[in-house]
Amino acid sequence: MEIELVSRETIKPSSPTPPHLRIYPFSFIDNILVCVVPLIFFYNPNDNNDQNSKISQLKKSLSLVLSKYYCFAGRFKDNITIECNDQGVPLLVTKIKNKLSEILQNPTENLLNPLFPDELQWTDTDKTAALISIQINCFECGGIAISICISHKCGDAATLFNFMNDWSSINKKLEEKEEGLLILPFSLLDGGTTIFSQKNLPIVPETVHMREKSVVCKRIVFQPSMIKFLKEMATSSSIHSPTRVQVVIAWIYKHVVSAMGLNLKTVPFSIAVDLRKRMIPPLSEKSVGNLIWFLTTFPDKEEMEVKDLVCKIKEGLSEFCNVCPKLFGGRDEDSLSSIHEFLKKITEPKTKKGTVINFTSWCNFPIYEADFGWGKPTWVTTYRCSWKNLIILMDTSDRNGVVANVNLEENVMAKFEHEVELLQLASLNPTNVGQSSGL
Repeated sequence: MEIELVSRETIKPSSPTPPHLRIYPFSFIDNILVCVVPLIFFYNPNDNNDQNSKISQLKKSLSLVLSKYYCFAGRFKDNITIECNDQGVPLLVTKIKNKLSEILQNPTENLLNPLFPDELQWTDTDKTAALISIQINCFECGGIAISICISHKCGDAATLFNFMNDWSSINKKLEEKEEGLLILPFSLLDGGTTIFSQKNLPIVPETVHMREKSVVCKRIVFQPSMIKFLKEMATSSSIHSPTRVQVVIAWIYKHVVSAMGLNLKTVPFSIAVDLRKRMIPPLSEKSVGNLIWFLTTFPDKEEMEVKDLVCKIKEGLSEFCNVCPKLFGGRDEDSLSSIHEFLKKITEPKTKKGTVINFTSWCNFPIYEADFGWGKPTWVTTYRCSWKNLIILMDTSDRNGVVANVNLEENVMAKFEHEVELLQLASLNPTNVGQSSGL
């Protein structure tokens, strides 16, 4: 693939951040997170293939949306705060002498890597650098791919998708020449910084992630017919309506542990849970920050069927929702002490905790809503992560299937991908993504 860097510049907010918003404190959940999360959105060519005008407009709309997400344009002041000094975010523009379809037909790691800014994907946050970086990739056919790398300290997946959707909405209004676009800064404190304030909590060390060179990533697509089969497999007298995410997590977990040559009783699994709708009262879906917590489940048997694992997930989630929102909602000394113990527990090095299979689901988020005025993306994906045993779930473009980005050590992956049942239930590293495959 021939790729040329056309420009690199810094985009600053269209309006200066007011003095009273200059210091943005992290929540105690923000504090423990360290990685840079990558996403890339692919757009097919449309009737308006003037890429230069599109880039000019993207810069203007990015400047406008940064006045809303003003902390993203700041820099670290120290380990627990951002100085919202409007320094801006790096924006790279490239030209690629290939057609977009060539990438979508076979999206290998080698082809995807240069589409991200400065190879920041899943690296540790550099506290001397910008909090987000963006790259606009222009293909010869007129197609565009927009990638973003964001420090996890700024927010979770919901925050990232909200940012992309707000940016695209402003850009679309510019394209349609709508009036009333001025976006003034406003407080982003309706989120993690107020709900999960650091207050007097001791600062807990950032989460330790063991990166391994031997980790490989495979993309597994569960189409609706296969999910229906898994739901039927998981339905029992105690489980009447398992969700597609629950059945996919249960199935993958069971088979990953088998590929490791271990048993379920010795390998717990962890699921990141969005707290927005589970807090009392519920928070806005637009709340900024890391509003997630981790449900860890310990199976009590060496071998379990998918339906039993789904039951375990549902029981754990029910208990989680009864305890965590109440705990996090408290601000007395006992609550703060309990929160701190939770934090210390989950940030212990993996070598002390043993093997854990980690799941994070981005399903049901508005992944495919970012329409910049050229239509919705044909494909949205992330990138290989070098943390072993991390599985990221995403929607297919029709919102009915599930894509699992599975990151495992090479020897474990070799066994996992040859599971007979996997080959019957899902497509492994499918080609023609964004086309007829449902992606």
